[in-house]
Amino acid sequence: MGLKIIEKLEAEIRQLDYELHNELPKEIQKARELGDLSENAEYSAAKERQSLVGSRMAQLTARLAKLKMIDLSKIPNDVAGLGSTVVVYDVGRDREITYELVTSEEADAPAGKISTTSPIGRSLMGKRDGDVAEARTPGGIKEFEILSLITIHDRE
Repeated sequence: MGLKIIEKLEAEIRQLDYELHNELPKEIQKARELGDLSENAEYSAAKERQSLVGSRMAQLTARLAKLKMIDLSKIPNDVAGLGSTVVVYDVGRDREITYELVTSEEADAPAGKISTTSPIGRSLMGKRDGDVAEARTPGGIKEFEILSLITIHDRE
């Protein structure tokens, strides 16, 4: 957590900014030169892409600002929180699973990285070793016993 996601968002914003201010204006100009704009598919596609890129940039810029405001010192050091690795016993599936609690941008469920805003992630937040967490998922209620916990502070 932390610098990697911020760097990733900054890189995507730079790429989108380049496209918005360098590539798309050239595409729009070439499409204009083709003539009648009312029946010009290239022009319509370029304008639509310009709108999408602008919207995505605004979304990423807002998310980046929020991520930069996270004060790691305010994340508790004795309970599961953002950046924690939690080993749980999945009662329903009778097996141990390791989850890393990450931002939504970093989430990769098959790799064990779950968002703190996902049903399972929310249920694990604030839990300690030995606690039981219940998650209401689309597949039903899941119950987890916290076996071990490594917080973001334990890694530093």
